Amino acid sequence: MLYLSIAQEAEHWLAAFRSTLPELEINAWPAPVDPSRVRYIVTWNPPAGFFADFLNLEAVFAQGAGIDKLLARDDLAPDVHIVRLSNAGMAAQMVEYALFGVLRFQRDFDHYAEQQMDGAWRQHPPRLAEATRVSVLGLGAIGAAVASTLAGLGYRVSGWSRSPRELPGIRCVHGEAALGALLADTDILVGVLPSTPDTRGLLNRERLALLPAGAALINAGRGDLIDLAALVELLDNGRLRGAQLDVFPAEPLAADDALWRHPKLLITPHIAAATLIEPSAAQMADGIRRLQAGELPAGLVERQRAY
Repeated sequence: MLYLSIAQEAEHWLAAFRSTLPELEINAWPAPVDPSRVRYIVTWNPPAGFFADFLNLEAVFAQGAGIDKLLARDDLAPDVHIVRLSNAGMAAQMVEYALFGVLRFQRDFDHYAEQQMDGAWRQHPPRLAEATRVSVLGLGAIGAAVASTLAGLGYRVSGWSRSPRELPGIRCVHGEAALGALLADTDILVGVLPSTPDTRGLLNRERLALLPAGAALINAGRGDLIDLAALVELLDNGRLRGAQLDVFPAEPLAADDALWRHPKLLITPHIAAATLIEPSAAQMADGIRRLQAGELPAGLVERQRAY
């Protein structure tokens, strides 16, 4: 049995899975089920103790690319597979989000928005894409799509990952030792990293200060990548130009948080790449069939790497 524990649009998800996996019995919370018959669960962040009764569980499929909440659970047995979405329509959305931010800073639209408030008619010298250094942190399926698209539009794109990667037209570096030089050679930094022990707090004050004066930052991966206090300090003293943030250490961002009103921040409510139901259900269905055939599914998480 496949069991869905989904807070929103549960009926839509249920219909998508029943269409994609007609050979499987599928139920959704809050329908009562026999926990011993459940082999697969689709969820995001169920309540504490949720998994304890599913003693024959084989795999949990996350409703997104991030799996940090699942890895932190104490009710999920270590032999249960965790499978994340590796694209399922999210890459195209992330490309659009990153491109919007890159264009906003490259073409000075952030400055023109400020000038509009003052009624100031002042033109800035143009900067072409080929003269704009964009660095992408994270070169998985989604980060690679972002980097490749920007490179195809003429930007000078570099990419950073934990392990070696090769992408046509992109300077790829890897490992913590290579990060400092990459940051120092960046006009616009795009974060598309997951939350892992290696990435949490990766952009601390010391590393943020390595960015050239006037650099900008876009983060749409996970909110714990950045030391926000250090970022605000560098924005306030004029070292950094601005930032576009879609993710935060605690979400939703509190309505009284000062970040909302910071003049150099553009904040969006975790919308850079939303989960699309039909392609996501199709990807998970393929993963279930692979597991049933004794194969490994795409997006299988290596727990020791936290991704």
